[in-house]
Amino acid sequence: MRLGLRVFFGFFLIAGLSAVLLLKVFLAEVKPSVREVMEDLMVEAAYLLAETAADELDADGLKPGSRLGAQLQRYAKREVNVPIWGLRKESLDLRLYVTDARGRVLLDSGQPSAVGQDYSQWRDVALTLRGDYGARSTRYADDDRSTILVVAAPIIKDGRTLGVVSVAKPVASVQRFIDRAERRLYWAGAALLAASLVVGVAVTLWLVASVRRLRRYAQQAQAGHAIAPPDMPGELGDLALAMDDMRRRLEGREQLEHDVRALTHELKSPLAALRASGELLQDELPAADRQRFAAQVLDQTARLQTLVERVLGLSQLEAQIGLGERQRLALVGWAEAQLERQASRLAQKGLSVVWTARDDVAVAADAALLELAFGNLLVNAIDFAPAGSTLELAVSASPTTARLTLRDHGPGVPAAAFAQLGKRFFSTARPGSLVKGSGPGLAIARRVAELHGGRLAFEAAQPGLRVGLILPR
Repeated sequence: MRLGLRVFFGFFLIAGLSAVLLLKVFLAEVKPSVREVMEDLMVEAAYLLAETAADELDADGLKPGSRLGAQLQRYAKREVNVPIWGLRKESLDLRLYVTDARGRVLLDSGQPSAVGQDYSQWRDVALTLRGDYGARSTRYADDDRSTILVVAAPIIKDGRTLGVVSVAKPVASVQRFIDRAERRLYWAGAALLAASLVVGVAVTLWLVASVRRLRRYAQQAQAGHAIAPPDMPGELGDLALAMDDMRRRLEGREQLEHDVRALTHELKSPLAALRASGELLQDELPAADRQRFAAQVLDQTARLQTLVERVLGLSQLEAQIGLGERQRLALVGWAEAQLERQASRLAQKGLSVVWTARDDVAVAADAALLELAFGNLLVNAIDFAPAGSTLELAVSASPTTARLTLRDHGPGVPAAAFAQLGKRFFSTARPGSLVKGSGPGLAIARRVAELHGGRLAFEAAQPGLRVGLILPR
């Protein structure tokens, strides 16, 4: 099962059980609470009527001319039509009866009347006459709605208990209020459950989306894409940063291993040539051979020095975060000055430079770094250009970028190798030789372009290779 479904079902289970339990607790408390409130009000009514009845009774029962009985009959016949919180009350449901000290009914508002009957065994009367709190509930059918609550209060005069006033009320009279409260609780519970589900879906979607972002980031990091970690709050953000730190450490270790292997491979050829030349120079050789082998030693030593310097320069560039002091450089004039510095090398190989475009464009750049990048591109083009051929140089502009393009007419680069150009230690063999370039030259130029916010572009020229240094204006 997917993570999202697990989280959703877990949240649904917790929310659902919580809602059900809360509903059960509330519903279990509604009916008893209503009965408790009703009993409280009935007790107060009973004690109030007991004080009224105390003036109507003496030791022998009702006083002659008592008006309490007539009042109870008028109460029982009185009509009522009152709205109570949206429900209409249309009948008076209290039954009132008065017993003497022996438990005999003296007055009764109920129909049929129980006057003259002996109620001394009913709990409300018996307990009250004993001096305790008298109350009872009587059910006349199997339905709980048929229950009648009865509470009693003693009629006390001059310290003597003359009788009991009992107040009875059927539960059915307040059942409508209980039913309405239960319905409201059901709807509130359903709304709470629905809201919980909405929150659960939202939390699940957010969590799944965050996990998917982390997974996508991990997959892209695994594929070798250097991207920023996703910006997420809380522990997920900490996890993303930890994953990014781990990626950087692994990439650094992998890059170090790759560079060490590549550098070792690049060092093998000059070291082997130096060893062979050194061994031969130990023997007695003709002057011409000794001169040739000595020149080879110097050549391979220069190659090693160039390689080391370029690797160190590339390492410094890759560790560099920003640029130094920027200058506004007019690219055409600046490029011509760079060509002058390589004039002897161009003449040595019989190469000429032809301008194919000379747009008047200037860029804000670090002059030293830009010179380093263009110098590596120019040396690379000179090395791969056939003797006596032409190098094509162009400066072109767009609304947002300036492009310095250099093309040679050499063997070019196979299409499959284009993706590797600009990487450390990758190069193809020089024309007429199995000796390969060291590779850091293009990597240096690419890194300089990146530090300036630009890029290095390669294009097959047929023949040759066209390299474009693209910089923001």
